[in-house]
Amino acid sequence: MPITSRLPCGQRETASRALSHACCTVRCVAARVRKFRKEGGVGKKKTWHEKLDNDEGLPRVVEIDERMSSRWGAGTFVIPAPREVDALMRAVPEGKLTTINHLRESLAARHGTTTACPITTGMFARIAAEAAAEDEKDGRIDITPYWRTLKMGGEVNAKYPGGCEGQQERLEAEGHVVVERGKRFLVADYEDRLHDFRTR
Repeated sequence: MPITSRLPCGQRETASRALSHACCTVRCVAARVRKFRKEGGVGKKKTWHEKLDNDEGLPRVVEIDERMSSRWGAGTFVIPAPREVDALMRAVPEGKLTTINHLRESLAARHGTTTACPITTGMFARIAAEAAAEDEKDGRIDITPYWRTLKMGGEVNAKYPGGCEGQQERLEAEGHVVVERGKRFLVADYEDRLHDFRTR
């Protein structure tokens, strides 16, 4: 006999919902534990390259729901794969630049969608940058030029390896002018140097 059947009728529904919620929580925790063990357990930390190579069923095209339509309009958006973002960043040649929004436009055009997810595009760009820093530390020369990928408005991404100062040095070595505005570092006239991903 179920435990909840012993309760008064008025309390039965509340107790049943609580028990159901507890079961869902247990299943969720169990799933996380299985994933944790699969990835190596305690002391096992993924490298940035391992994160970059983990596509997890991506890219994926998703319908824009009512909640998102006020910002993105109607249609679809793509959640890109990490290596897809890395490939675009790697394609930006010396003397040229790109931005996260510019990457999103290229991803949307590639997949025939209205737009591309800003959160995952930015997150995967960060992973690509950190993986490039790993490569450089290992002595590799041909790395993804992450410093050429800017934030909105031409702002240098302070979270990328080397921080703003390190990227400023790399950008100025390639002929760009970087100006400081408070705590922000901006590339002057960056719009004139945006890479056209349609060209090879």
